[in-house]
Amino acid sequence: MRVIAGTARSVPLLSRDGLDTRPTTDRVKEAIFNIIQFEVEGRQALDLFGGSGQMAIEALSRGAAGAVIVDQSRDSVSIIRQNLTKTKLADHAEVVCADYMDYLNRTKKKFDLVFLDPPYREKFLENALKRISEIDILKSGAIIICERPAEKALPEDYTAFRRVKDYRYGKTGITVYRAGASFER
Repeated sequence: MRVIAGTARSVPLLSRDGLDTRPTTDRVKEAIFNIIQFEVEGRQALDLFGGSGQMAIEALSRGAAGAVIVDQSRDSVSIIRQNLTKTKLADHAEVVCADYMDYLNRTKKKFDLVFLDPPYREKFLENALKRISEIDILKSGAIIICERPAEKALPEDYTAFRRVKDYRYGKTGITVYRAGASFER
């Protein structure tokens, strides 16, 4: 696992051993950033299920102005901090050790990019999307990127955002939502 592009290009990233995490493959990560390539620079990102922090780190490497990376595991938070130090991007990121729902319930920040890649076997993705639709954390035109099992269907619309595209990469599905009154496609 490595940073694909930008200021930290080719820097290898650490990840936790074992079955507790499922890092996004380089192929899927590259596809995601090809989808949002013109929407990263200068933006604020939220990586709600941080793991290794690789999605937020990739965004920062490609010019995002800042990122918040949330994970409830102290081991993951330690790895995220090490990865931020290795990539020299620590000054642009806030790392939060918290449950995703606790973070959503208390944050006052607003984001342009939201990365959601929770454990597949749980309802975390659906719960996170529902809660994000109920609170005011999305800037107009914000993009939510959801990584999910390819066979898992997600709702078309929420109050504050609408699904604009689905992609499939082997067993991995990517759903893209966009916020804003016009739901630009």
